[in-house]
Amino acid sequence: MDKKEKQNEKCNSPVYVHNPHLDALKDDILYHFSLGTGSHNLPAMFGDVKFVCVGGSPWRMKSFTEFIAAELAMEDPKSGYPNICAGTDRYAMYKVGPVLSVSHGMGIPSIAIMLHELIKLLHHAHCTDVTIIRIGTSGGIGLEPGTVVVTKQSVDATFLPKFEQVILGKTVVRSTDLDQSLAQELLQCSKGLNQFETVIGNTMCTLDFYEGVYSNVLMCHRLKATFYVIHC
Repeated sequence: MDKKEKQNEKCNSPVYVHNPHLDALKDDILYHFSLGTGSHNLPAMFGDVKFVCVGGSPWRMKSFTEFIAAELAMEDPKSGYPNICAGTDRYAMYKVGPVLSVSHGMGIPSIAIMLHELIKLLHHAHCTDVTIIRIGTSGGIGLEPGTVVVTKQSVDATFLPKFEQVILGKTVVRSTDLDQSLAQELLQCSKGLNQFETVIGNTMCTLDFYEGVYSNVLMCHRLKATFYVIHC
């Protein structure tokens, strides 16, 4: 294989799934998207997708779609973008050109369900060379409000770069390392725009929201526990 063939192969990388049984299914129903391989022509609907941006709020993701339409000048940003997942109230999905915008709700379980169906959708649609980016808000230690943080590694509540799930009675641990080259590319793009402060850093993702703060309903932690982050 010569250099040009290798480059073309890299630029046409398919969305790979590790489950060999998927392609044998007569109809793979993406239940929470209200889509399926038997009911929809997924290659025709999504085969041109190259970028997927996901975020928590359905309203935000629709606004993002309108913003992208204006930025790319591909479609009228004022035109009505239908919710592709209108058949269910779990997630919202919008599409403009090669960009897919999907909401994922709050919390790791909701995101995990969405990702399973999203990756299966991209696989069944025969999409290639797809980049998936999550857009969201968070707190920032030692950063000015409005700073954009490009995550290089996601850590759990114990500051470790791992994601644990109990599957069929067994604990499965997966790495949370992200695409370093993509992070650097996004950082370089921000320097070209020069519109806001952008840094590369780690992001903590936990299974809770109110735990560890004084406004929860189960005040079971001690005062000294509030200094945990400082002394870790």
